Amino acid sequence: MVLHKTGEPLVLEKREIPQPGKGELLIEVEACAVCRTDLHVVDGDLKDARLPLIPGHEIVGKVIAVGEGVVATRLGQRVGVPWLGHTCGRCDYCRRGAENLCDEPIFTGYTRDGGFATHAIADDNFSIELDPDANAVSLAPLLCAGLIGWRSLKKAGDARKIGLYGFGAAAHIIAQMCKWQGREVYAFTRKGDLQAQSFAKQLGATWSGASDEKPPEELDAAIIFAPIGDLVPSALRAVRKGGCVVCGGIHMTDIPSMPYATIWGERKLVSVANLTRQDAKDFFPVAEKAGVLTTTVGYKLEDANTALEDLRSGHLSGAAVIIP
Repeated sequence: MVLHKTGEPLVLEKREIPQPGKGELLIEVEACAVCRTDLHVVDGDLKDARLPLIPGHEIVGKVIAVGEGVVATRLGQRVGVPWLGHTCGRCDYCRRGAENLCDEPIFTGYTRDGGFATHAIADDNFSIELDPDANAVSLAPLLCAGLIGWRSLKKAGDARKIGLYGFGAAAHIIAQMCKWQGREVYAFTRKGDLQAQSFAKQLGATWSGASDEKPPEELDAAIIFAPIGDLVPSALRAVRKGGCVVCGGIHMTDIPSMPYATIWGERKLVSVANLTRQDAKDFFPVAEKAGVLTTTVGYKLEDANTALEDLRSGHLSGAAVIIP
């Protein structure tokens, strides 16, 4: 499914199967989850996408061919391909282990073709070996919703009472992690979204309500997954002195002006940018120990536009997954 112009629907096209270059893998796609970042790419919120483009950056598939310099044992492996598809390895950020901030990155489904397809090319060094016996559809949301959620949770430190604003794919994974770690989860949803609030309670949330409501207790930290800048002052007001608010998305509408008193009291506001390979090494074993189960809705490849629209309108509990 190809994006030719931002703001327009994806187009189903038949192409020759690509061949892997030096250091690359050819992957037969088993599943590719749909992320809110895909919406930002398709809608043009994220500028400078490489068009025409195949979106999708939560890819699970089998390696069916390898390029020069890739060990033959990669053949037949199941791998996951996340948003961060390549880094320069030379800039100051890469050299000090902050590859998520690389000055010359390549992003899957944004600056290189992604996984809304039957086949995809990926960098060998940025492809994560996955359990061959696990369900591919269930694994797919972990490649971004899970990884970005995990990085956001680490930014929240040892918070015991944690608010999750926007109860979608990332929040439904991280809520399970929090529950396993003994934290209390307070889930904030769109006003009137009783389905999402009930879903959060099913996953162990202590409390769920609308994003404009005040939680019954002060929070130690909050993570904002919804791309809505207006939520920042609300979240800051919900956390106690010394608390932290983490913005977990790659795009957010403008944060409104607010009184200094809203952030005073050594409250912290931080953002999360992309992910690292170390995040994946840390996250997947913990997710397995925690027994994280993803809730998914499957779509045929040709129905990718429907999946995007369902995500845009908030008609999903869990994650949408494209199944070629």
